[in-house]
Amino acid sequence: APGNMSGSGSEEPQPSEAAKEDRQQEAEQDWAAAKAFYDNLVTQRPRPPKPQNAITVAVSSRALFNLVEERRIYEEQGVEKYVEYQQNNENVILKPGPAFYFVKALEHVNARLLELYPDDEERFDIVLMTNNHAQVGVRLINSINHYGLTIERFCMTGGESPIGYLTAYLTNLYLSADSDKVQEAIEAGIASATMFTANKDVVYSDTQLRVAFDGDAVIFSDESEQIFKEQGLDRFFEHEQLNENKPLAQGPLKGFLEDLGKLQKKFYAKNERLNCPIRTYLVTARSAASSGARVLKTLRSWGLEIDEALFLAGAPKGPILAKIRPHIFFDDQMYHIEGAQKLGTIAAHVPYGIAQKYNKPT
Repeated sequence: APGNMSGSGSEEPQPSEAAKEDRQQEAEQDWAAAKAFYDNLVTQRPRPPKPQNAITVAVSSRALFNLVEERRIYEEQGVEKYVEYQQNNENVILKPGPAFYFVKALEHVNARLLELYPDDEERFDIVLMTNNHAQVGVRLINSINHYGLTIERFCMTGGESPIGYLTAYLTNLYLSADSDKVQEAIEAGIASATMFTANKDVVYSDTQLRVAFDGDAVIFSDESEQIFKEQGLDRFFEHEQLNENKPLAQGPLKGFLEDLGKLQKKFYAKNERLNCPIRTYLVTARSAASSGARVLKTLRSWGLEIDEALFLAGAPKGPILAKIRPHIFFDDQMYHIEGAQKLGTIAAHVPYGIAQKYNKPT
């Protein structure tokens, strides 16, 4: 069953309602104690929010920082040499990785939210989720502090899978450079993507978080993409027009688009629509006239607004993305990821749906 982490076939006894309530009470007491501790500290830093109130974004160390050289040492010389290298270089600051500017933009949104809603916990909480060993932590902490990032929660799993921790943190989005872990997270029902570095240096907005999404198999299910891949373009157009008023099923990133929309509404409520620090983009290979209406009607049925919808009718996405300059672009097809990368876009591959059959080398 999805989300069953035990790995065994045996039936687990379900906890009683009373036991669940006791656990909930214990968790609340833990939070109250932690809050009291933080409240007694004299600090300018905001307290990390409760995971159930926050939009938790978990990033791996290789997504946050450039660890290409370190990864090579790990693969060629083994874990002991890797840990030794990291400890010997713990005062050498790591360079930004593919998720770095996205994380900076999330923190800018948080700063704006705290100005408008100082007591509200509905904001981004960035967790460093890494299978590094704890001995590497000092270098990561030094680098995080050097850049002034607010990342208070670390999970260093020492080689173990992070999936159980992602679930415990109620993770809304997981970004990693390891495609196997991302696949595992997607299968556990967690919105996840594999990060790819852009091939050019680009200047990103430092006042507005820009997030671009592909449609099918990213925000929506891969139902329509299956028809396109297996029955061709004409049958796809026919199917979409017949089903124009039937909303598409949701895809793995729908929840994250919803989270962004909730935060946007908090800015709109304070009359900040024109000065909103979040902007969302739909960048789809669909054509507007023949298959665009179903997409827009689906978003409307979900109560979601997207700021800009770009229907490219099969044209390459790279040039449009180079104009938008998103901090992250989510797509399910490596063909589009590579095209975006070439022109300087930081792209994130969502390994979901029928396109994965076609992504795999034969």
